[in-house]
Amino acid sequence: MTIDLRDRRILIVEDEYLVADDLALALRDAGATVVGPVGSVADALSLIRSTARIDGAVLDINLHGTMSYPVAELLLARAIPFLFATGYDACTVDEAYRSIVHHEKPVMPADVIESLFAIEQMTNRF
Repeated sequence: MTIDLRDRRILIVEDEYLVADDLALALRDAGATVVGPVGSVADALSLIRSTARIDGAVLDINLHGTMSYPVAELLLARAIPFLFATGYDACTVDEAYRSIVHHEKPVMPADVIESLFAIEQMTNRF
């Protein structure tokens, strides 16, 4: 099944260049417009606050040793659906965010795209 993310603006928050680049390429191939990628909490918060429209996000939890939970909190406050793509297993994710879709690294970009599409279907957000 080919997933079409055309007209969706997807934020990537990831501090590993190769992971961010692979995700960005896959999202663009699925038709999405990639916002970012950014690799720090400060840059992510700034980008979210200054971007008129973000339809979804892929968020790493640990960005250069800083937990990205403030980014998750802002995404939730703005009703922007997101998922985690992280090296942390589900039981180490902060309890407040354990219900968020979670992919452990190494992530397969196709799996991330499928999850973004599933989130769209559940939330009717995109």
